[in-house]
Amino acid sequence: MTSEYNWETGEGVSHIDDPAEVDAAFERGEWSLGSAVIGLAFNCSLEEASPRIVRAMRLSDPDQRGFAFTAAGAAARLNGELTPELYAALRTEGPHGLAEHAINDTLYSVPFRDLPPWFKWRKVVNAVRNKLEGWWLRSEDAVGDAWRALRRRR
Repeated sequence: MTSEYNWETGEGVSHIDDPAEVDAAFERGEWSLGSAVIGLAFNCSLEEASPRIVRAMRLSDPDQRGFAFTAAGAAARLNGELTPELYAALRTEGPHGLAEHAINDTLYSVPFRDLPPWFKWRKVVNAVRNKLEGWWLRSEDAVGDAWRALRRRR
């Protein structure tokens, strides 16, 4: 049986919809597994895709790991939730690394009441930071406007 996916070049693997095919690719040590789990995030249930996404987050290739985190963010956006394993993997990676966008996607897509405590805390921290930055930028604008007005009066 020939596969419709080219694991050597990665062609077509982002459209994969067969978890067993991804499991076999993990066993063979294929290169483009991070891309493949994006396909699983889009084409399979969260329960089927989650363990494979978590496994791809541990790959040695940083590019493929980045794709795995992209898959986690896509899963959050598509399902409005994540599995406990995905939440744990995102928390372990932290908000200032490969997981940054996936964490932000999760905070945006999952209802606050459904978030685990660490994610709730991140959402509050992000909201406060955004509010403070908004105030800071508006005060900079006001000071700049006042300064320009004073300079025109001279």
